[in-house]
Amino acid sequence: MLSTQQLAELRLQLLQEKSEVEEYLKQNDHFGLERGHAHESVGELSSYDNHPADEGTELYEREKDIALNEHYQAQLTNIKRALEAMEEGRYGKCEVCGKEIPVERLEALPNTTFCMEHSQDQVTSHQRPVEEEVLAPPFGKFDMDDRKENVSFDAEDSWQIVAAWGTSDTPSDLAFPQDDYNDIYSEADENIGYVEDYENFVGNDMYGNDIKVYPNPQHEHYEDALDEEGIMTTFGDLPAYEHDPYVDDDKR
Repeated sequence: MLSTQQLAELRLQLLQEKSEVEEYLKQNDHFGLERGHAHESVGELSSYDNHPADEGTELYEREKDIALNEHYQAQLTNIKRALEAMEEGRYGKCEVCGKEIPVERLEALPNTTFCMEHSQDQVTSHQRPVEEEVLAPPFGKFDMDDRKENVSFDAEDSWQIVAAWGTSDTPSDLAFPQDDYNDIYSEADENIGYVEDYENFVGNDMYGNDIKVYPNPQHEHYEDALDEEGIMTTFGDLPAYEHDPYVDDDKR
């Protein structure tokens, strides 16, 4: 329970803080937001002859002014709420749970009307400006802390699919000209629907057993490439004693 002297000291501190914030906002015209246009703060009449980088700097400064103005406006609102609580005899008690707010907290933050447990500042907003969408990762919107593996359809895949239907490029535009127009777009030889070449003609059951090879043109091309390199697989030769290296039979 606050004593009369403590309450008087906190009230005096709130009134002084309220006067300082109001005077500060008045002197700088609420961070220049009361002016007609943002250009007035930098002495510009138009954006016509401005470099895009200059416009970006001015936009950043304007956004910063808006954020600072909102901060001081919120501080002023909290001060007025605390003074109103004093007038009604509610000051010093949390608006949520009604418990006594520690004196130490009130001395450090006299404009609060919440205990530490129910402080509104503990709520972190995840709403971000729409302009930040250009900073999103190329695989779409996802939490960078999410360690789950997934295969995503990204912007690069979209471009490859569209480019497969034709672009304005010609074979002469490439450092290494191709024989077919279907091969001149970026990564035209990339596998679609699978990663490794052998996935196009090798299959097994749901347990990894019963491995089969399904002959097709991709299989023949794969075998020819291995024979030309003199290797058994794209990831190296297999030991001679391993007849089926992909599956461990359960002997139990």
